[in-house]
Amino acid sequence: MCGRYATTRSEADLSLLFDAVTVAEALGPSWNVAPTDPVPVVRQSQRHDARVVDTARWGLLPPWAKDPRAGSRMINARAETVATSPAFAPSFQRRRCLVPADGWFEWVRDGGKRQAYYMTPADSSVLAFAGIWTMWREETLTCSVLTTAALGDLAAVHDRMPLILPRERWSAWLAGGGDAPALLEPLSPAELAAIEVRPVRPDVGNVRNNGPELVTAAEPAVAPEATLF
Repeated sequence: MCGRYATTRSEADLSLLFDAVTVAEALGPSWNVAPTDPVPVVRQSQRHDARVVDTARWGLLPPWAKDPRAGSRMINARAETVATSPAFAPSFQRRRCLVPADGWFEWVRDGGKRQAYYMTPADSSVLAFAGIWTMWREETLTCSVLTTAALGDLAAVHDRMPLILPRERWSAWLAGGGDAPALLEPLSPAELAAIEVRPVRPDVGNVRNNGPELVTAAEPAVAPEATLF
């Protein structure tokens, strides 16, 4: 799963990177995004007839959800079932988005020890997580991040990872419709190899901590080959 990630680029920077119009509120950088936090997303807007950088609550709330707390259980949608799940399929068909990120966190456990790892592009480029969105009660934009089976070195940290879309696939993803298997293809081996697996301090485990020190490399207490958390 992807339960914590970092997104630190400004709305203006995201507009340039994604060739989009900004309609989002100013959120500021976050090195420790947690479920139900407001996050930037890029989606296709009929109203603006363009891509827009918007703000969404992380954790999809289907229109029939009665309690906003339900979103904390729907931060991720599995790529293997997103096209058929009653909660996620309508958004997958018509309301897809990109979720900009610098990288994401996972944990490895070995006995009583627990080590956080940060996965991030070695060249510091932006990541675009495949996302879906919907409106809850016609006033709250909410989203989920798609996950897929982890591959390569990333599988030594966790068995799942965000579905990451390279730039050449952004337009097809945002367009809606399309061939599901092609849309849900994982990264190529070369693209996966460009992602660094970085041990970091345990501070990220506390949602109240938020700063660039959370993504700074640290001496690992647990190697990635230990038991997956």
